[in-house]
Amino acid sequence: MQAYEVGGAVRDALLGLPVKDRDWVVVGSTAEAMLAQGFRPVGRDFPVFLHPDSNEEYALARTERKSGRGYTGFVCHASPEVTLEEDLRRRDLTINAIARDADGRLIDPYGGVADLEARLFRHVSPAFAEDPLRILRVARFAARFTDFSIAPETLALMRQMVAAGEVDHLVAERVWQELARGLMETRPSRMIRSLRDCGALARILPELDRLFGIPQPARHHPEIDTGEHVLMVIDQAAAAAQPLAVRWACLLHDLGKGDTPAAVLPHHYGHEAASARRAREVSERLKAPADCRELAEMLAREHGILGQAASLRADTMVKLIERCDALRRPERFMLMLQGAACDHAGRGDQRESVTDWPPLARWAAVLHAVRGIDAGTIARNCRDKALIPQALHAARVAAVKALDRKEEQ
Repeated sequence: MQAYEVGGAVRDALLGLPVKDRDWVVVGSTAEAMLAQGFRPVGRDFPVFLHPDSNEEYALARTERKSGRGYTGFVCHASPEVTLEEDLRRRDLTINAIARDADGRLIDPYGGVADLEARLFRHVSPAFAEDPLRILRVARFAARFTDFSIAPETLALMRQMVAAGEVDHLVAERVWQELARGLMETRPSRMIRSLRDCGALARILPELDRLFGIPQPARHHPEIDTGEHVLMVIDQAAAAAQPLAVRWACLLHDLGKGDTPAAVLPHHYGHEAASARRAREVSERLKAPADCRELAEMLAREHGILGQAASLRADTMVKLIERCDALRRPERFMLMLQGAACDHAGRGDQRESVTDWPPLARWAAVLHAVRGIDAGTIARNCRDKALIPQALHAARVAAVKALDRKEEQ
């Protein structure tokens, strides 16, 4: 039995990056022999075990044979006769098909080290085309390794896979998982560009794909193109280290601009309502978590008015706070403001950073003033209980007006 360190740990070590998780492949062994040595089985579809001391994953060397459509249509074969080279051949990219033995020597049968040096994502073999999830993985890697590019032959193969309909067989949960991981990388815009370059974006997120080429008024958007604006916004969210819910909301915030009639372009009057509807539909289709769904719909609906904080009447601001349920969920409201700040910063002239957006402080102060109202006292003092909501609203408006008078003094 021989164990080799493989995959991302070897790749990241060669790139000088921190190594988080180590995976191993075992050649010349059986499941029974692994169990006899104290390894604990964890794999359902193929034999994977946890080391009795380190808890690191050890998988028996295996080969795969395509048996159906999509990423689940495989038959795995693991036996002592499967070689290390055969196991590495089934992997997606050459940079992930490098192994290291116990003495630190590299086993690199498919040129992964050279591709690391050339900063290239290149598929190991034609078997890459058998798993459409690999298209999303390559796009996610593009968002993480920002100085890498996709080899022309690999991009051509990805396009062939899309044309063959392989992407259409991906289940929503796996698409969401890869998109979410890509959004949390350094440059999520590179993931979207990669998906668009191979045609997969039109299949996975057609509502986003159609935004490219749709113009916006140059006075507000020097970058003009709506799709390009969205990419700038999600990169701003990444640069500001925003959580996943904010990044997802930023990705979807302008989807309604794809519904604007051509006759009124480059203007997008009232696109917020359509954006909210589209954001809700996309989030539901991809089974995004509740916090991501809620924030995406809320930011899409409100982002147009949030930037007008300096000129809004107190009554208007209080109504917005109330319909966003900010009194009960102030943290979510502040996340929405962060998304709106990313929207403002994600423009061609890069006028301000996310933290420099003036409405942030204004909305935070107003929310603090409104939350300072003692709802219990107002309710007790209200003789007609049916009028409690109106009394609370009036008190909140008065608090905002008092805040404004204080600031003017």
